[in-house]
Amino acid sequence: MPLTRREFARQSAITGAGVALTGAVGAFATAPGALAAEDTAETTETAETAGHHHEPGYGPLLPDPKNILALPAGFTYRIITESGVTKLESGEFTPSNHDGTATFEGPRGVTLLVNNHELKGPRSGWKYPVPLVEGLVYDPAASGGCSVVEVHRSGEVAQWVGIAGTSTNCAGGRTPWGTWLTCEETEDLAGKNGMTKDHGYVFEVDPCDRRANQNPKPVKAFGRYAHEAVVIDPKRGHAYLTEDASGPNGLLYRWVPPHGFKHGRGQLRTLADDAGVLQATKCYDSGGRFVDDLSRATKIGTVYGVDWVDVPDRDGRTASVRKQFADKDITRARKLEGMWWGDGGVYIVSSYAREESPVQHDGQVWFYDPRRRTLTLKVLLGVNPDPAKDGAFDGPDNITVSPYGGLVIAEDGEGIQHLFGATERGRTYPITRNDLNDSEFTGVVFSPDGKTLYANIQTPGIMLAITGPWKRHSQRD
Repeated sequence: MPLTRREFARQSAITGAGVALTGAVGAFATAPGALAAEDTAETTETAETAGHHHEPGYGPLLPDPKNILALPAGFTYRIITESGVTKLESGEFTPSNHDGTATFEGPRGVTLLVNNHELKGPRSGWKYPVPLVEGLVYDPAASGGCSVVEVHRSGEVAQWVGIAGTSTNCAGGRTPWGTWLTCEETEDLAGKNGMTKDHGYVFEVDPCDRRANQNPKPVKAFGRYAHEAVVIDPKRGHAYLTEDASGPNGLLYRWVPPHGFKHGRGQLRTLADDAGVLQATKCYDSGGRFVDDLSRATKIGTVYGVDWVDVPDRDGRTASVRKQFADKDITRARKLEGMWWGDGGVYIVSSYAREESPVQHDGQVWFYDPRRRTLTLKVLLGVNPDPAKDGAFDGPDNITVSPYGGLVIAEDGEGIQHLFGATERGRTYPITRNDLNDSEFTGVVFSPDGKTLYANIQTPGIMLAITGPWKRHSQRD
């Protein structure tokens, strides 16, 4: 049943939804100095009350003698894989351009990770493409794919190919049944950029069963466009998907499974190409007015009602999916990036907005509540005036919900790159800084036991494991 403008306006009047909805999820604040105080007065602490809280985080970042990661005192890191240095079990070097990652609990204390490699175009363009392993190749002309990394308690590491012959594997998502959905951030059709098959799809990779990865098959029901991330609602079975595209800006999608479909290992392969319904968001403010672009929200706690509009042609062969809608039909957002399920809903990143959006910003994190059918703005980063100066954050990308409360966010900004956290009370803090180069962080995710934070430096492609005195932040943080 759609949420009509009148219904949402009526709910807003009752609940105060135009400012913030109450619930289990706290409002997250901006990066230090990112917004003027008056922009967040309704939902964040004032300068006078800030002194009554402990400083969040783990203290200042200390320079690394090896010039790789700056970390707080008591924290250490270890390199798990490195392109051109470590090797797969087949003898080839680890592929480059590490991106989206998820962790899985393996047997006897083993941690399994599936790691995307964001490699676009023909294999000849990359020194370390994903090796073409027999039976695991979708398109032999494509350079991307996923590697599976096995980390033992002893510290021993093994790696192998999970899927090959895909393109521009950016983010993705972990499924409730223990597999990884890898997303192609491209719309290349066969014959373009050297490809021999159509690209722009989602593929499933099973880290625990290599046989399940044989003969890769795209999940065409999820649509063909510049996919970024995907999340599965474990209760309703809906898939939420982000699109990183511009000209026009991309869309947030929902896939509704066909009646009677049950998720599980191998079940996505059984779907017809047109199974279920693919839809895009259409948002309304508390006054029932249509919102054309998410960048229009300028205050933390802004809540929009969400309706869903069916996609005309999900395979986008004659026109990209996002171009099939008039601007009045749907709500757009610039650089829709990472997503993560938590607190009964989906955290969704819009990395930044510039002239192609109604209002400029340097990062948003939204929370979609499927029960209320609302989007709530949790993080809003104002345009960073000096990205080369350490201290502020811009360009959030990959994201995860921390077992210690709040969020951990990978930065893909214009200057210094960080992993940073946001507490449940809405305060941000640095976790680490890239001292190696200016490459973005990607694939931020905790181990199943919560003791290790994994993250990647995308270029040249380094997977890191960070350990230390993790703690749950108090309600005063």
